Amino acid sequence: MATLGYFISFHTYGTWLHGRLQESVDEEHATPGTPHLTPDAPREQREGRLLKHAPVELDAERRYVVDTTILEVCAHRGWRLRALHVRSTHLHAVVSATPAPERIMNDFKACATRRMREAGVLSKDNDPWSRHGSTRYLNTENSFARAVQYVLYEQGEHLEVRCPAGWTPKVNVSQINNPPAKEPRTC
Repeated sequence: MATLGYFISFHTYGTWLHGRLQESVDEEHATPGTPHLTPDAPREQREGRLLKHAPVELDAERRYVVDTTILEVCAHRGWRLRALHVRSTHLHAVVSATPAPERIMNDFKACATRRMREAGVLSKDNDPWSRHGSTRYLNTENSFARAVQYVLYEQGEHLEVRCPAGWTPKVNVSQINNPPAKEPRTC
């Protein structure tokens, strides 16, 4: 069965610790169909103490840079971005592309990190992303449509985005052949 795309999600550093009330997975609970971790406040506290720096959140300027950079990466690599939603502590994307979803996610993280630093909205001392994320294969029309629906319409209100002063995206995002954005992407 051909893969129609990938549903990729990842969190910012320190904002999704194992043991939280929300469902999460670790290496022993990462197989599809297996139960998620149960809430475990002591584990969450232990993981919080192990953080190398404060948790990272994406403010309006960081969200703009991340959003724009993902559009840029997809345009440069010839990947079809079907849906994208950047939140304060995580993002979701649906992408149709040839490489494995782990490579796509890693490219998104690396390029967004570099661009946030170039824009002056992220310290060189901070790693903004969690260690991994979620990379789901979308093999049916239903799973693909459901993922796009979830990303575009089930994340709550769109958050403000703002271009950092003096920063210019590497590509003209208005010329990228991707779904229309709910938020303007011009400085």
